[in-house]
Amino acid sequence: MSKITINIDGKEVQTQEGEYILNAARANDIFIPAICYLTRCSPTLACRICLVEADGKQVYACNAKAKDGMNITTSTETIEAEKRAIMEVYDVNHPLQCGVCDQSGECELQNYTLEIGVDSQSYAIKDVDRSSKDWGHIHYDAGLCIVCERCVTVCKDMIGDNSLKTVARGADALDEQYKESMPKDAYSMWNKLNKSVIGLTSGGEMLDCTSCGECAAVCPVGALVDTDFMYKSNAWELKQVPATCGHCSAGCQISYDIKHTSIENTEDKIYRVMNEWNYVSLCGAGRYGYDYENKVQAKDEAAFARAVEAFKKADTVEFTSTITNEEAYILQSLKEKLGLKLVNKEAKAFQTFLKDYSQISGTALYGSDLKVVHNSNFVVSVGSALKSDNPNARYALNNSMTVNKGAGIYFHPVSDPVIDGMGKSIMSVNHAPLQEEAVLYLILDLFADKSKLPSSVVDYLASFHKEKTITVEETIKEKVVEIVKEMKVNEETGEEEEVEVEKSKMVPKKVSKEVQIDENTLLALVGADAKFEENLEKNLKKKDAFALMVGPDLYTHPRSGNLARLVALVEKYSDFEVTMIPPLTNSLGVALICELDDEKGSYTVGYNTKADFTLSALGNGECDLDMPAMNQQEGTLTSINKRVNPTNAALAYKGYELNDIANALGMSAANVIDYTAALPTSAGFKSEAFDNLPNHYENDGTEVRGYLLENKEVEVSSDESVEPFLADTLEGAVIYLANPVRQFTEFTNKTTGLDEIAGVYMSEAYLSKSELNGGDSVKIKNDNGELVATVISDNKIAGDIVLLPTFDSKLNSEALFSSYRFATASIQKV
Repeated sequence: MSKITINIDGKEVQTQEGEYILNAARANDIFIPAICYLTRCSPTLACRICLVEADGKQVYACNAKAKDGMNITTSTETIEAEKRAIMEVYDVNHPLQCGVCDQSGECELQNYTLEIGVDSQSYAIKDVDRSSKDWGHIHYDAGLCIVCERCVTVCKDMIGDNSLKTVARGADALDEQYKESMPKDAYSMWNKLNKSVIGLTSGGEMLDCTSCGECAAVCPVGALVDTDFMYKSNAWELKQVPATCGHCSAGCQISYDIKHTSIENTEDKIYRVMNEWNYVSLCGAGRYGYDYENKVQAKDEAAFARAVEAFKKADTVEFTSTITNEEAYILQSLKEKLGLKLVNKEAKAFQTFLKDYSQISGTALYGSDLKVVHNSNFVVSVGSALKSDNPNARYALNNSMTVNKGAGIYFHPVSDPVIDGMGKSIMSVNHAPLQEEAVLYLILDLFADKSKLPSSVVDYLASFHKEKTITVEETIKEKVVEIVKEMKVNEETGEEEEVEVEKSKMVPKKVSKEVQIDENTLLALVGADAKFEENLEKNLKKKDAFALMVGPDLYTHPRSGNLARLVALVEKYSDFEVTMIPPLTNSLGVALICELDDEKGSYTVGYNTKADFTLSALGNGECDLDMPAMNQQEGTLTSINKRVNPTNAALAYKGYELNDIANALGMSAANVIDYTAALPTSAGFKSEAFDNLPNHYENDGTEVRGYLLENKEVEVSSDESVEPFLADTLEGAVIYLANPVRQFTEFTNKTTGLDEIAGVYMSEAYLSKSELNGGDSVKIKNDNGELVATVISDNKIAGDIVLLPTFDSKLNSEALFSSYRFATASIQKV
């Protein structure tokens, strides 16, 4: 889109052609009131308070698009009358309970009532019963609801759950005299408001969704509130600590809202997590999984001394990716100083995948990010259970379809009702495990420029095409002659008489004929249905922005090296921009900073993983030395968007840190964040001090958080060959290593706001065909090991593949898997 110039209240501003007037104004710090509109979502025109005059015509700023040279006025006598009337209507029958309302102090109804100067009430109507409802993790007070529909919009356009809708209020009709006496838009808004409240799409009593809480976050009043936060604190008592979510690799911007625990206990406590919801959406783990701090009352000097000795004795440090970049730097420095091995299996798999990919791509990192996915209109996902691997990747996919009128393909062995529920424009292809190579070959075949692909790849793709003769029926028009009798005047006698005449007409006729078609056998190999090609052709119309997301299933695949090269070929020779989903919190940062090893030695120090000597932030009493949790640390995390984001300590920590051990072993830093500026520039980091790193968004949505990694160029191999795919399959009952929605690690498992249970997750369809029921105990066994788990019925998955989670180490699910996330096992009731 091209840049244009418009004039708002006498100020010339630059914006993109086709941008909404409201967004253009916000980007240039010009205030236009708006209650219902959400950036990144579709306009709803529910509030109508964003009225402006554009080139002499009254329009809604949230829905009117800017045109070059447009002249806009935000305030006229008519517009101010409309705004005043709209705010008076919103205040009709609104309960006078601001003193105890959870939203008081940050309520937009309060703010706009004061801003517009509403000091009297001109309208009235009899109220109806609007009882509050407990929907599980969300409490809905219909009496406080102004039906702005933000919750409905964000759930549909951003999250993709579609769990909320407007339902009939059952109120009396407005007095007819209001139609004549009120400003037009205020009357229209009130007429709609008076008819509606918010209800559940399911028609039930409880929310059936992925429990992200975004609906409560965007609510401008106190109608939707997180159940756990109700009546816990006034907004103005809370101090906001800017941070980065430490659960998945999305690196979402958050703020921890803290204050003292109680009158008796002055230590800070996290009361809730907030987000800049116009620009970033949180999942349930990010919003509710915050109280995982490690409560240590004092430094254990004896345990610290043993830890130092353990490092001196050790030949290996094994750790997870729930650490900061600075801690990863310390571990790498200790590796170089002490000759240690560094073992992190998931980060190592990702690191290897990136290196194999770079041999063809010529860059150390993938070229795209989730913002590009949001702005695309055709998205393909391969190798990731999106809703649990990285919820923001799912939000980006959904947003591209709802707001950009896009389409997409979701390739994954596990059927996903959440993805399928996004709409008809998403095509789900549930291929067999191990067939990810065939999927990438299909993408090359369908989308790559074959004139530029290596000839060996073109020839290989051609081998999957064959001419096939099929018989088709078609309807043709055939001429038929009929003899009919008609009355005609005899020219000689002048009398009417019956005569026979010929008449012809065209009639439809079905005929069969043989035609030659090109059969793409790759489609059958990946499990695409018979209508895939027809639906693809329809969904590709008017699509010009393509994004490919690839995920952790590829990194641990037995042929991950070949998959990485195929991904690079897709990026290089098609219109797809590629985003890779790092497996865990800081897997990308660890992969860039640490030289990782494959195998452990004879004596291992574990960091957040059980070993001969264990350092842990979990505070479960099973470690040898406590460490601070992520919400007690300063440092940086590297996100899926290749951005190095700062995070701050929300809560105090009174024990030892990894930096203390490093200092005892010969390193020297007063604080761990002293290493922020020392992160390796050779890997794309910048020499920036921690205290100089910003963490906010601009009004136009520009992300001003930390900095972007430099995507370093690497030496390209002249060999772009790839291997033919193996048609291996898994025989028997298939199990998949993946977490349920809202769970990622032991840290999310520890929190009180997330209540998922560790067990074996089965679809309702799977259970209906088996002799098992939810709550049964089953033994799952294969050549790698066995475990006993509780059966959990999960309506967020479908099909016959069962899920084993990793968020509870006591279950020890990983013992059944070699490296690839899929395996086979026997499942028997015990």
